[in-house]
Amino acid sequence: MSYLNVPFSIKGLQLNNSIVMAPMCQYSVTEKDGKPNDWHYVHYLSRAVGGTGLILMEMTDVEPDGRITDQDLGLWSDEQIPAFKRIIDGVHSHGSKIGIQIAHAGRKALDAEVPVGPSELPYDSKSKKPRALTTGEVKEMVVKFREAVRRAIAAGVDTIELHGAHGYLIHQFHSPGINNRTDEYGKQLSLFGVEVIRAVKSVMPSDMPLIMRISAVEYMDGGYELDHSIAIAKDYMSAGVDVFHVSSGGDGPIGERKPGNFPGYQLPLAKAYREALSVPVIAVGQLEDPIVADAAIESGDADLIAVARGMLRDPYWATHAIQAVGHKPELPEQYKRAY
Repeated sequence: MSYLNVPFSIKGLQLNNSIVMAPMCQYSVTEKDGKPNDWHYVHYLSRAVGGTGLILMEMTDVEPDGRITDQDLGLWSDEQIPAFKRIIDGVHSHGSKIGIQIAHAGRKALDAEVPVGPSELPYDSKSKKPRALTTGEVKEMVVKFREAVRRAIAAGVDTIELHGAHGYLIHQFHSPGINNRTDEYGKQLSLFGVEVIRAVKSVMPSDMPLIMRISAVEYMDGGYELDHSIAIAKDYMSAGVDVFHVSSGGDGPIGERKPGNFPGYQLPLAKAYREALSVPVIAVGQLEDPIVADAAIESGDADLIAVARGMLRDPYWATHAIQAVGHKPELPEQYKRAY
């Protein structure tokens, strides 16, 4: 028996298989207006043709200065909705489901004149010093997340992923090494994320699952450990998260603790989340070997597997992976003669 080809469902989301395309910034918005263009259209639709169960569009930001670079996607205006809808409708026409990763880069916004964050601590010695958001601005930021999600839903997405990993704004708030505030958002490190979750859930259909990507551990010196992130995740789950997409790091310069660099190095983190929270988990991190990916589901490490760089190399990774683990993939009529 193989597992990659097994359908998966949660709430109203039904996937043809257990394969997720992880969000990967393309840095290709040439007009710097936040709108996806023909590059994004071809990029995402080719992975739908390639049989991916769930495609997660790259980090899409809630305000212009929330972008990592000015070439990133954004959903801060209703004028941006049609460009996203064009891609989402196209993905649906090829049988895949699609979500958007909603985010704010915080102190990692490279092109912002003055980036913002929970505190004035820069990412590293070469980075711009961020301005700490006021308490009122934090509450305004929650609304910006809600409105970006509202626009994503208007564009037709099947799910939403909030980016709470890799050192971006939500992660910055729940990291004790980054958040040194003395207000309510410093006293309760999960509060900003909880308020964002509740706000976006208020505009999401009741049967649409909410995914949260989270860094299970940090790699900067003094960074948090697994027990801290799981405690934060419990608050996020209580607020409305349905699925956790478990990654690690991105918080700051790597210290004595080094991330793995081998297939499946983050699987123990995904398994820990699955066991501690009893919710579906997406595993990610060098899972492009179909045998490793299939075994991750079989062993109970994860419910879904996400592939990033492997899908950059091969738009049809899902089709080829299902074939590699011994099953006949679902194919477009036009391609059947090749298989």
